[in-house]
Amino acid sequence: MYRYDEFDQDFVTDRVAQFRDQVARRVSGELTEDQFKPLRLMNGVYLQLHAYMLRIAVPYGTLDSRQMRKLAHVARRYDRGYGHFTTRQNLQFNWPKLSDIPDILAELASVEMHAIQTSGNCIRNVTADHFAGAAADEVADPRPYAEILRQWSSLHPEFVFLPRKFKVAVTGAERDRAAIQVHDIGLHLKKDENGRLGFAVYIGGGQGRTPMIAKKIRDFLPEEDLLSYSEAILRVYNLNGRRDNKYKARIKILVHETGADEISRQVEEEWERIRHGALKLPQGEVERIREYFAAPAGLEAAAPSSDLAAARKADPEFDAWVRQNTIPHRVAGHVSATISLKPIGGTPGDATADQMDVVADLAERYAFDEIRVSHEQNLILPHVAEDNLRAVYDGLVAAGLATANAGLVTDIIACPGLDYCALANARSIPVAQRISQRFGDIARQREIGELKIKISGCINACGHHHVGHIGILGVEKKGEEFYQISLGGSGDENSAIGDIIGRGFSTDEIVDAVETIVDTYIARRAAPDETFLAAYRRLGQAPFKEALYGTA
Repeated sequence: MYRYDEFDQDFVTDRVAQFRDQVARRVSGELTEDQFKPLRLMNGVYLQLHAYMLRIAVPYGTLDSRQMRKLAHVARRYDRGYGHFTTRQNLQFNWPKLSDIPDILAELASVEMHAIQTSGNCIRNVTADHFAGAAADEVADPRPYAEILRQWSSLHPEFVFLPRKFKVAVTGAERDRAAIQVHDIGLHLKKDENGRLGFAVYIGGGQGRTPMIAKKIRDFLPEEDLLSYSEAILRVYNLNGRRDNKYKARIKILVHETGADEISRQVEEEWERIRHGALKLPQGEVERIREYFAAPAGLEAAAPSSDLAAARKADPEFDAWVRQNTIPHRVAGHVSATISLKPIGGTPGDATADQMDVVADLAERYAFDEIRVSHEQNLILPHVAEDNLRAVYDGLVAAGLATANAGLVTDIIACPGLDYCALANARSIPVAQRISQRFGDIARQREIGELKIKISGCINACGHHHVGHIGILGVEKKGEEFYQISLGGSGDENSAIGDIIGRGFSTDEIVDAVETIVDTYIARRAAPDETFLAAYRRLGQAPFKEALYGTA
């Protein structure tokens, strides 16, 4: 894992001191809320419906046990005993007192954490595949490049005040687990025919009120040109992005209105002008950063565990968890284990302070002290020996964290919605809870198979509903909450925006509507192993519309 150098620590510590003074002036009335707003946003502080909210950065979703324990401590001491993990691989505290936030930030700084670049019109927290450095299908670990981008973008003088927020994601496998095609810049780490590392570059993806899939503007960018090419993209955007209308200010609108070919031409022109300067990445610097992400000492290949096979045979629930919540590791005899934060009937993404402590203990003891946050609002233990899986599972069971539903219908992504967010039109959490309860039977979940439901409480799409296999958008109509359904979305390497099926459903109707969709899929799939997404792409909208509305 990356460790702060002297500059990092001084920078974060100084920022805490600055914000402490700014908060004091706001509390005393010296600053109005309008004057305070840009200052708090630079430090990850939002004003929600009922309280201030603090968003903590977890760069590229990687943290260790001491950092997780610190988050647990903050939850207990300064909040209401829990935190919410988000689709940006961050963590939010929903109930801190404004006067306490400088103390929270100081505590976080003591374990190399901060809230910088989690809000405002800047380059946001760079995200990555949550199985990075561990996945068997990975070409190379994308996190060193995410760290390089973090260092480059932090307080970059030209990009502190962009037309709008700007999001970057990196993946290192053919299977895209970072949703790079719905980001402002998406980077796919790959090798060319000569074995050189580089990137396929996508720009102009995003969700919100105008969802778009990113356009590939370069099939292969050598790794040494990562920063210069990224800077060229940002310069073109910063110069031409609209500032007169925040709804049309994202780079996706610029790409759409100008045309991908013309934007690509402008980027290439700007890149040619700057590419041979100081932004060229020296190989020595790449290797220096890469060393921080080397495989943990002691992570060595092992024979398949006979004890694991016996334990799975003896305990069907343990067997189900291993089957559903673990994936192959690049080192034999190990797996990566998903810790579901989606208990049946629970709030997606929430973890209590006690649960955070349990995860920290398990990571320290059994996972080489590494934890990941996924953009699907779960936690990951990336390096677990097969011989230790039973102990990990037992620890999770005791903490209420052993739900065996990763990738299944109850593994729902949901934004905080109208229970917390001042922008929301409708509640997301209660809908997610009711759907989870309706499909809670594990045998039924396995029969359904892979199915990603994603719920947003407003058009800003923090719940990623546009790319859900079943997407649900909460809207307000004449003072009532309604839910619009889209089908066929996907956030993987074959990204797609879902199709809106028809009129919305009331709060009382929405869960029945989802069940109707699922039942239609089960009845119409070509074989038991045909996934929902594959069936929808084969069948189209007609059978689902007919089942929902009585007409295709």
